Amino acid sequence: METTAERTALSVDHAYKVFGRRPKEAVKRLRAGATRDDVRQFGTAAVIDASFDVRVGEIFVVMGLSGSGKSTLIRMLNGLGETTDGSITVFGNEIAGASSTDLRRIRRERMSMVFQHFALLPHRTVLDNAAYALEVKGVPLAERRSKAQEWLVRVGLAGWEQSLPGELSGGMQQRVGLARAFAADTDILLMDEAFSALDPLIRREMQELLVELQQELGKTIVFITHDLNEAMFLGDRIAVMRDGRIVQTGTPNDILTDPANDYVAQFVQDVDRARVLTAGDVMEHPRAVVPASAGPRAALRTMRDLQTSACFVTSNGRKLLGVVRDKDMLRLVRDGGSDLQSALKPTLSVVSPDQLIAELFELSVESPLPVAVVDSEGRLIGVVPRVTLLASLANLPTLTTEIPIIEPTPDVPRATITEALEISEGGSAPKVDNAEGRNA
Repeated sequence: METTAERTALSVDHAYKVFGRRPKEAVKRLRAGATRDDVRQFGTAAVIDASFDVRVGEIFVVMGLSGSGKSTLIRMLNGLGETTDGSITVFGNEIAGASSTDLRRIRRERMSMVFQHFALLPHRTVLDNAAYALEVKGVPLAERRSKAQEWLVRVGLAGWEQSLPGELSGGMQQRVGLARAFAADTDILLMDEAFSALDPLIRREMQELLVELQQELGKTIVFITHDLNEAMFLGDRIAVMRDGRIVQTGTPNDILTDPANDYVAQFVQDVDRARVLTAGDVMEHPRAVVPASAGPRAALRTMRDLQTSACFVTSNGRKLLGVVRDKDMLRLVRDGGSDLQSALKPTLSVVSPDQLIAELFELSVESPLPVAVVDSEGRLIGVVPRVTLLASLANLPTLTTEIPIIEPTPDVPRATITEALEISEGGSAPKVDNAEGRNA
């Protein structure tokens, strides 16, 4: 059975937009392989053969430089710009060629739009601006103001209801625009460079607010931007446009790690990978692992072979139980103990697969082992070595071949670990003159 996440909210199928005297002739030639420049005598091809689907509940970002056609495309989605050729449907309703009456109905019931320059009514209060879409729908005054009031509180504008837009900062005005769009309670939000006029800090706040609201409400959002970091932060999927054409569509990780061509590769070369890639994207197979049923000697042997001072301990179902350290295992060997769980320590650095690697740096510093990645049931499914995190800062490939080497501590020289293993294999115990484990 098809789930809500798999349903299509909006579908674009081979859509074209040509401005000029003979747009149909331009489309005909473009279909036959002509370039944008080849058809300039017939018109300006702003959108060429665009095809994509937007799923219910996702943020779909269209990214491109000025002149790429992205703003023209979003106007085609709600009929503000006529489609020259092709099909655009919203929940099965055809937009291309629809009557004015049908378009108004679809915009009123299915789509809201947030503009780059706010588009607030300057003579109306903040409250009435937020309630405007509901007024258009014919919602009674008291009800629409009550609902608008709720959304103004949600976007952080409580107390500003009776102010005029001119009394607000740019970031506050855009919050009014968001409140108006969400108050309209439509299925789809179209956002055309909605945050590009804001200062960087305010812009980031608005991005985080949008993601928070979308996750809570499950709205479908089509977001237009020229900023790659914004696209990577917001988008569940991204369509990259160039000269009117969509040159690649994929998840942020797809775009970043497998660019379709040199243009996309150049576009993403300076992106902050640490805020795009997740622990699940870069994790490696965990090697420094021993089962809980193993003894301290087996743990020491694993540490010796991997040149590390600690290792993870898992249950039979590979559930992560904790970590053990070399000095504790050595003490167990000396005391004749066999249950390594008696020396088990909590795992300091544990994350889920979807956690951004930018959030792992502090955890990495606190642990002698790579950061552990566990699934929803607490099973150890991978590790993120510290070198992977350092590579992300320099935008270097993140995959490593081995876990980071942890040098022996003053407490436990590597020679002492080897000697402990010799005990377990039938050798004699060396004499030890102090707690640091130096041979007598």
